[in-house]
Amino acid sequence: MREQIIATIRRVPRGFVSTYGAIAKAAGYPGAARQVVRALHTGIDLPWQRIVGAGGHIKLRGHHAMDQRLRLEMEGVTFRGRRVNMRLHEYNFSRPAKKSSPKAKKSKPKKSGRKTKKKSSRSKQKR
Repeated sequence: MREQIIATIRRVPRGFVSTYGAIAKAAGYPGAARQVVRALHTGIDLPWQRIVGAGGHIKLRGHHAMDQRLRLEMEGVTFRGRRVNMRLHEYNFSRPAKKSSPKAKKSKPKKSGRKTKKKSSRSKQKR
């Protein structure tokens, strides 16, 4: 588990960030955000600054939070107030492409251009 989480953390490129939960999900362990935190604490030479809390919050406190922010700014990450601008800098892990089935897909018959009138509930009540 730890090895997959560390490998996923290393996939986040410079200038992008990811959340603890997204790392856990991409590693195959949805809901294991705390294990991501543990891996970051015990890992060596990990890009720890690229992992933030949900919504782009820096979850560290004190001078560690300022250090993380400065490192991210040096990588070109922009902020909106105290949060990372996730619209621009969130790294989306690519999912493996699904294999298409060899069966040919059935085409749906085309509808004619004529529209049919639906009976309103009032017309049903008058009967």
